[in-house]
Amino acid sequence: MKSIRSYEILDYLKDKKYCSMTELMEHFEVSPATIHRDIAELTRKSLIRKVHGGVALPEEAQDSETTHLLGNAPDGHFSARVNRETSKKGLIANLALKEIKDGDIIFLDSSTTVLHLARIIRQLELANLTIITNSIHIIQEFYMFPHHFILVGLGGNYNGQLNSFLGRTTLEHLAKMKISKAFVSAVGATPDSVSTYHEEHAEFLENALKLAEKKYLLMDSSKFGKSGLFSFAAPQKFDCLFCDSRPQNNLQSAFRRITSAN
Repeated sequence: MKSIRSYEILDYLKDKKYCSMTELMEHFEVSPATIHRDIAELTRKSLIRKVHGGVALPEEAQDSETTHLLGNAPDGHFSARVNRETSKKGLIANLALKEIKDGDIIFLDSSTTVLHLARIIRQLELANLTIITNSIHIIQEFYMFPHHFILVGLGGNYNGQLNSFLGRTTLEHLAKMKISKAFVSAVGATPDSVSTYHEEHAEFLENALKLAEKKYLLMDSSKFGKSGLFSFAAPQKFDCLFCDSRPQNNLQSAFRRITSAN
């Protein structure tokens, strides 16, 4: 099953337990034919069941079926991560929000933590703000931002796992940008490196940070001491780490500045 919307339907049902077909159509803004096609595929795979007037997750093993589909690994599908640690991500986003000023040209990466930041940025009363991003979610939700904000979406090859654009074309678009402040996240940070599981992603973030005058890392404490396969920066490269709680001394001393909720 390759449809991103199909993953999102499962996430939506996991919270709602039951949905009518009309509710799904309205929520995902698709035609009756499209939603019926998605539901037919999910039903065929026994990931959902049809009930009177709508659909629901199977009563037995709801979580195990969804986890099997979305992936339980740290680098699992974007929709498997977006609702994890939401309270921590909200705290971190509110701390980072204070760094954004009128006239900034900011880069927002495609992480779920930075997505939380993007969603509260739209509340800012700024006369002038430009957002550069490769995040599909941010691009799709930009219609909810103040109409005078500017969005520069970086195109390229679509990566469904990260829900973002990556690759050579994305790097070529990025190279033309001027960035005053970059906000990124990572799968882990050690005293020596900040890293991700994806080689193309690491290359992209490394280039974005090189262009930025100020560099900010947003990361919850569960990622402290962990390491991905590919490093894209040293902790010392960041102007500030925003986190929910301060790391241990060896990691704490590696960052130039740390702002934490606790």
